[in-house]
Amino acid sequence: MNETPFPQPDDLNSRDSSEPLVSVVIVSWNAIDTVKRCLPSVIESTYSRLEIIFADNASSDGSSEWIESNYPSVKIVRHPENWAFCKGNNEAVRHASGKYVVLLNNDVEVSFEWLQPLVATLESDPSIAAVQPKLLDFSDRTRFEYAGGAGGFLDKNGYPFTRGRLFFTIEEDTGQYDDERDIFWATGAAVMIRKDLYDQLGGLDERLFMHMEEIDLCWRLQRKGYRIVCNPDSHVFHIGGASLAKGSSQKVYLNYRNNLLVLYKNLPKRVWPRVLLKRVLLDGIAVLRALFLFRPGESFAILRAFLGAHRMKKMMREERPGANEKSVLPSYEGNIVIDYFVKGRRLFKDLPAENFNS
Repeated sequence: MNETPFPQPDDLNSRDSSEPLVSVVIVSWNAIDTVKRCLPSVIESTYSRLEIIFADNASSDGSSEWIESNYPSVKIVRHPENWAFCKGNNEAVRHASGKYVVLLNNDVEVSFEWLQPLVATLESDPSIAAVQPKLLDFSDRTRFEYAGGAGGFLDKNGYPFTRGRLFFTIEEDTGQYDDERDIFWATGAAVMIRKDLYDQLGGLDERLFMHMEEIDLCWRLQRKGYRIVCNPDSHVFHIGGASLAKGSSQKVYLNYRNNLLVLYKNLPKRVWPRVLLKRVLLDGIAVLRALFLFRPGESFAILRAFLGAHRMKKMMREERPGANEKSVLPSYEGNIVIDYFVKGRRLFKDLPAENFNS
């Protein structure tokens, strides 16, 4: 098998020492076909000082053995069980040596020079804690991908959206979001973070298990005074839906539950009660909508999410913003639900610019 030459770990510090070492962490569980499709593109990255860590969540499909045989330069970390996304990444990052660490989904194919723009962004300004590339759809590379687009935002009620995707509308990429800009959250599918800050904040919140964990981490970074940025000069291609299928009741449950927990954990205490009230009303409509569309599993999942969040919030009480801490509110002061479903604003560019606070 022909492989692109790749530096061994012992050689990393001798390669172009002017560039900071980057550690790319890929967590995977029983996804050998996806790994075979996407990992070679990471190996072929042209960035000179690159450490690749493959964290195997106790796969039984031979993923690690295939990598050992074909790409011996990749550092393999074997977890004793399936630790999913949050704990899987946290434990793997402990093995990373880079100044910057990239959390990369196993179903992401990258372009040759995807790392250089991300490094340049972090090197340019110490106030920037994390940066994401532009996320495009693997199957249709003219369109943005649902999970991250060209950077994420939250509306005042905590609903996430991205440049390139509002609810069910995913835009064609025509270069309309090719400007580097501050965002509220970076996608967990492909994000570069300063490792010292990742360690300082304790990484991803493992209580969330999966979904919304990147929003929580980005919010916590902003509470410390740092910025989150998207640099679309870097672009990657995401397959998506590998962990939980679209429409899965468990996915609905985790998204709603974790969204509520992230809001409880990070919103100023004075703001939380009124946001919760609005969410009860708006998510109640979502329950009725799912019933109308004959999706009772989805309705039940949303109801379970509220109960699950209520049970878990006591674990996060001490982590809420203190009275003397800088308040960090969601970046979009409008109501994205009303904008999209009532006012017919289907594209990011249709949203009123004055409603963005950053």
